[in-house]
Amino acid sequence: MQSYVCQVCGYVYNPDDGDPENGVPAGTAFEDLPTGWKCPICGADKDQFSPTS
Repeated sequence: MQSYVCQVCGYVYNPDDGDPENGVPAGTAFEDLPTGWKCPICGADKDQFSPTS
């Protein structure tokens, strides 16, 4: 699965890890994150993320 990087702060969302501190289990694809999910570091919306290269 594709990782995504926050263009605001550089946080990388890795689907293999998920975001367990915010209720997102490991194995959750970026596209499947809840609508209201935000960057756990800076609070940026999902539209501020881009795929990593």
